[in-house]
Amino acid sequence: MRRWIVWLDLRNALLAAALFSCMGYAAHGRDFGQWDRSSETSKWYQTLMQPDNPSGSCCGEADAYFCDDLHIKPNYNGQPHAYCTVTDDRPDEPRRRKHIDIGTEIEIPDHKLLKLGQGNPTGHGVVFLGIGGFVYCYAMEGGV
Repeated sequence: MRRWIVWLDLRNALLAAALFSCMGYAAHGRDFGQWDRSSETSKWYQTLMQPDNPSGSCCGEADAYFCDDLHIKPNYNGQPHAYCTVTDDRPDEPRRRKHIDIGTEIEIPDHKLLKLGQGNPTGHGVVFLGIGGFVYCYAMEGGV
């Protein structure tokens, strides 16, 4: 019986140690120094918020693709929708982002179009994409 109690105490002590060691672990962001945080463009990226969720960021430079030629055409159910065409030829590795081929059309939901009071310093339309092609925001070239 005594052995059983000692075994339970040892097991509980190991479990507690494992839990406490995990609690002290600090997660680190994905900043590998690939962006100049002092540039006008970086500051602009950091200020963008989702138009339909003003407390949510549009994400960052790792999710941003130059996407020009904003145009309207019918979507899959015949309704007119905005589309842009990816024109981003910048390398993906330094930005640690998924590759999207130049010429890919992205449908931009109406509620994701940014109404900017300031200009867009990139010189391009910019679409912010998440997992599965989810559109967080679209910033028109030059702002609105």
